[in-house]
Amino acid sequence: MKRQHFIYFIGILALGLLCGGKALSQTNTTILVSAAASLKEALEEIKSGFEKNNPAIRVNYNFAASGALKEQIEQGAPVDLFISAAAKQIDTLSQKGLIDKTTQRNLLTNRLVLVVPVDSSLNITGFGSLNNRNVKRISVGEPRTVPVGQYTEELLSKLGIIAQVKSKFVYANSVRSVLTAVETGNTDAGFVYITDARISNKVKVITIADKSLHAPIVYPMAIIKDSKNPQSAKKYAQYLTSNTAKRVFEKYGFGIAH
Repeated sequence: MKRQHFIYFIGILALGLLCGGKALSQTNTTILVSAAASLKEALEEIKSGFEKNNPAIRVNYNFAASGALKEQIEQGAPVDLFISAAAKQIDTLSQKGLIDKTTQRNLLTNRLVLVVPVDSSLNITGFGSLNNRNVKRISVGEPRTVPVGQYTEELLSKLGIIAQVKSKFVYANSVRSVLTAVETGNTDAGFVYITDARISNKVKVITIADKSLHAPIVYPMAIIKDSKNPQSAKKYAQYLTSNTAKRVFEKYGFGIAH
């Protein structure tokens, strides 16, 4: 009888551990964050700190041009949080009722810069130099989907030189593709964010665009309305505004939105 009681006790204990383990595993969540390509290095660094402080939450990233990410969300991609490199994409999703408007806020700022290969001998000294005959190819983001391309066109239009240089444009599908084109010497110059230029030792910054010459470069974020893990996504979004995360962003050259 005692043996039967012992076996019964062990069985109950094993079942409890199994159910407990199952319940514990169910508390673990994985969130998908779709973020502008220019955020890659900073967010990868921030991920480790967040997961250490929140062991039940795992973060997966999807980096691409903001316009492409917006389209994925519109088509039903299982995204929990979206961080764009411009307000336009977030605003479009908001108008379509695809984000939780109560979670929308500006996170970061950035600056637009003209870069050339580090060993360039073309004597490009400023935006006006792009009109020189020896400058043949200029890498820019595709303005319909890549925010840096939109800022670039606005800048060159306000400078009054876009008509003269547009035939030299080589369009790229993300700001990182612009950077690669300049790094490899496939183009003579390109327009990227200052944060992109800072992570490369293969380009040099020629000049920084004055903020008055284009729309403010802001990185808004919002939780997607159909998120399967809204509470975990909110914890992650809150962490992005913490002092720890801010220090990482500033290290990479981002400004903090106010």
